[in-house]
Order: sequence, then structure tokens, then C-alpha cells
Amino acid sequence: MTTVALNGIAALSQSGHLGVIRAEGPDAASFLHGQLTQDFSLLGATEARLAALCTAKGRVIASFIGIRPQPEVILLVCSRDILAATLKRLSMYVLRAKAKLTDVTGQFALYGLAGSALTANGLDAATPPGKRTAIGEDISVVSLYPADGVPRALWIAPAAHPAPAGPALAADLWPWSEVRSGIVTLTTPVVEAFVPQMINYESVGGVNFKKGCYPGQEIVARSQFRGTLKRRTYLVQADAALAAGQEVFAGGNAEQPVGTVAQAAPAPGGGWSALISIQIAALEAGALHAGTVDGPALTVEPLPYPLLEDI
Repeated sequence: MTTVALNGIAALSQSGHLGVIRAEGPDAASFLHGQLTQDFSLLGATEARLAALCTAKGRVIASFIGIRPQPEVILLVCSRDILAATLKRLSMYVLRAKAKLTDVTGQFALYGLAGSALTANGLDAATPPGKRTAIGEDISVVSLYPADGVPRALWIAPAAHPAPAGPALAADLWPWSEVRSGIVTLTTPVVEAFVPQMINYESVGGVNFKKGCYPGQEIVARSQFRGTLKRRTYLVQADAALAAGQEVFAGGNAEQPVGTVAQAAPAPGGGWSALISIQIAALEAGALHAGTVDGPALTVEPLPYPLLEDI
């Protein structure tokens, strides 16, 4: 059922789901390298990077998929609702770097491709996540984490370019597939709610622990190497509506929440799917509920990727 439902394309620009920041100039890669959790200095033309922008306290304020279509151009795809604030913050630190940051959302058409839509557009459905495929000089296709085993990709093309081939997905299917992929896309309700490991970014290629400094780097590294990480993100299902930013309670304890809903979407077969960042110990306490201790019950399901062990 899932495989059949997830065959097609989703117009992500038209839905207002995603936006694009362009960093351009001789220092564009090195500037972003010093600001984000991933290595952008060595970003190759056939690669894509998942990355986060953090505060000095290591809290994530934006997440991105980054590609380098030209040697001096990097495109950062992020949630549209945080783009303006993110662009303003990044621009504050450009200073003397030879790099210009611009909101170019209107210049691009973004599509989500799922299932047979990949092969219909000449793409290899077996391409692993984190790879960029160039189609001609203008189109980039980024391989994403699958949703319930269904391959997915992000199509980035000039706004005037024809849409990729394939039937249209129902409007709510792509957000649901994002949740089922297990990869959190940061949005306004959860800005500064997590350090990267709380949303499993170190397990899905969103953090490079060998690169140089960036805002919050000491705290992110300390969480990893001193064993202080106490929260992880898990995939859950519920019968009632869920929303990013909702508190999560466990074990009948109404006094203290154990975590936060990071991302949520309605499921095609009914109910809701969500990614929740909660205390690891809360899984043992059981009886997880969203919003209040008597709120929607949350059923934990397996993540589609393994979690790296704390070092």
C-alpha cells in the first residue's frame, strides 16, 4: 500500500514547503564551512550535505540540504518558514568573506520524487542518500533517505523549467514521507529545541566531527564524546493529530515532559506519523503521550536507519 501511494511527484515550491539560499563567491564554501555542522570546503559536485546551523550553545536554528552546482556557488535548501531569519543570521557573519548570500527561492522549482517517478526521469532508484545527480547544466537531483523503503529524491531546477515526469502526489503524502524517512527538517516551532544529536543528525551524516570550529561546536562535540547525550529522536504513530513543538509525556508523569514532537504529518491510512525527540530513558518508562499526560498515545516504530552509539 505504501509503495503504491508513494509513486509520483510533489511540487514543493508551490506548496511553500521549501526555499533556497544561494551562497556565491570565492569564499562561499569556506564561509559555510565555518558556520555549519558539515564540511562544505570539500563538498564535491556529485555530493549533497545534510547540515545544521547552531547557536553558540549548540542548539539547532536551521537545517539544510546543501549542494555545489558550481565551484563558487552553493545552494542551501531549507524550510521556507525559517529562511528569512536564517539568511539574516548567516549574513551577519559574512564580514570580509568574499561571499554573497541571497534568497533565490523564486528562481527555482523544487519537486519531491518518490517511487517510480525516479526511474521515469532517468534516475537510479538505488543511488544512496547524499548524492547529487546533474541533469544537463541546470538541474540537480539529490538522493534522499527512503520512506518505508520507497526511494525518494529532491529535484532542483530553474523556475521556468518543465516539471519532472510523473503523476502528482496527494498534497499530504510528501510531508508524511519526510517523517517516515526519519530525517528531521527544522521548522519554526522547534527552533533552538535540540542539539544536532537529539535529532539523530550524527547518525545520518548531518555532523562532521573532524572539521574545524563552527558556532556551538564545543557543545556538540562534548555531547558526542563525553557520553552526555540523553535524548534521541524516534518514529511514532498516533490516532490523533500531532504538531511540531508539542511536549511529550511518559509513564503517567504529568509534572515533567520527557521530550518534544520534532515533526509530524497525517498518514495516508489514517492517524498521524511523527518524529519525537525524547529522553532515552523515557522509552523504558513507556506510556508515551503528546501534549499532555492524557493526550494522544504514541506507538514507537523502528527507525529506518541505525543510531550510532555514543563514543
